[in-house]
Amino acid sequence: MLSRHLIDLDDLSIHDLHSILKLAHEIKERPGDYFGVCQNKILATLFYEPSTRTQMSFQTAMLRLGGQTIGFDNPMNSSVAKGENLKDTIKIVSGYADVIAVRNPQEGFAKAASLYSNCPIINAGDGGHLHPTQTLTDLTTLMEVKGDLNGLTIGLCGDLKFGRTVHSLIKTMCHFGAKFILISTKELTVPQYIKDIMDAAGCAYMEVTTLEEAMPMLDVLYMTRVQQERFSSLEEYERLKNVYVLDKRKMALGKKDLSVLHPLPRVDEIVPDVDEDSRAIYFDQAIYGMYARMSLIIHMLNDKNYYPVHFGKHYQAKCCNPRCVTQKETYLPSTFTDCGDMLICDYCDERTLI
Repeated sequence: MLSRHLIDLDDLSIHDLHSILKLAHEIKERPGDYFGVCQNKILATLFYEPSTRTQMSFQTAMLRLGGQTIGFDNPMNSSVAKGENLKDTIKIVSGYADVIAVRNPQEGFAKAASLYSNCPIINAGDGGHLHPTQTLTDLTTLMEVKGDLNGLTIGLCGDLKFGRTVHSLIKTMCHFGAKFILISTKELTVPQYIKDIMDAAGCAYMEVTTLEEAMPMLDVLYMTRVQQERFSSLEEYERLKNVYVLDKRKMALGKKDLSVLHPLPRVDEIVPDVDEDSRAIYFDQAIYGMYARMSLIIHMLNDKNYYPVHFGKHYQAKCCNPRCVTQKETYLPSTFTDCGDMLICDYCDERTLI
């Protein structure tokens, strides 16, 4: 692997990625063969915000591999409630565990954790930034259903601004020549840094405002929830939450071999009747995620050729993103990567003018 930690799927080479997907398929086909491979190993799940699928998927993955789990799903039940900072929490827990999966609403939290951990860190979601193991879930699903990742036309619908699953999926599928149809309101379009990545990779993309316009073009439709927890204004959330709803009428516009994915949980953006359509594979997707995480854990615990996560130069500048981990954990080194007349925060990827 390219890094000791998995903060972003860019921390994996294409060879690593294919190896993880191949092993996930083998585990799915013969799960019993892999029980016990993580015996005497401990996974810590540190979840600072609510989760069902991701946390349980990690825990089940480790248990099915014969390992054990520790951790919390409510920081108020930990020393965080007493004011313990990121550094101290990670220093302590990484002395107990062999690998840590961390979810936090602060963007860049997982990368910051990698500075202080004595064991591998897995980013299980950092605010509206990235969610690499959900992308591994998505890729595993597409490999099982489509048989190939190359050249797919993927529609991404809903909250593309704060949707960390969207950001991670786009970044990775750029390596496979995907074409993207971005379906959102102007308020929820993808951040500029994601568009920069698509442009740099030479991936075609178009932005549309309706599902009806996009459906006939798609091999894959990736629906997302408009996330109330990412909005500072309840009024703005209420205005946008039901703009995109997938129903049978819209499904009729899609290809016969369309695959509909959703990272879940859903609220109202996919009506229950769609569940009966064979092209709706989001419940299978959640199960594939367990196999993907089993494979990832095996790879991370077996790979001893660790390299540190990349950080840029130290600057006196401060990240302008109010959701960045550096806003709360103020002792963190202020590091940025130069990009012309801008600085890119190494934690959250926010652009700041020099």
